[in-house]
Amino acid sequence: MSSGLPANLQRIVDLFASAPRELRLQALLDFSRRVPDPPRHLIDSDIFENVPECQTPFALATEIGEDGVVRIHFDAPAEAPTVRGFAGILREGLEGATAEEILQIPLDFYMPMGLVELVTPLRIRGMEAILARLKNRLREAA
Repeated sequence: MSSGLPANLQRIVDLFASAPRELRLQALLDFSRRVPDPPRHLIDSDIFENVPECQTPFALATEIGEDGVVRIHFDAPAEAPTVRGFAGILREGLEGATAEEILQIPLDFYMPMGLVELVTPLRIRGMEAILARLKNRLREAA
């Protein structure tokens, strides 16, 4: 984690940063398709927290395993590919990370990715809010 980002997330940031603009949009949409549905045991629980700063209905849930690894679950409509794309980036980028590693991630980690050229400032604020809410959940759990 030399850059302050978990290795998986750094790999994704580098991928976007090196891609032409039109491929970054395609990659964002690809990440949106990778977000799995929430596990059945969580769907009817109260573990999901809404992220009201997002323009579309969006919720997240976190679980910390006995191994200290954080598992993140998102609930976002398929009709919101931008927000789902960011959720997919976080899910894949933070896979295997601990709470301590996630808490070290700057809220604007996405800046080198060129996402601000692809999505509106309102969507960017939603993306930051997802990570901020995730970090708050982890602080509360600690």
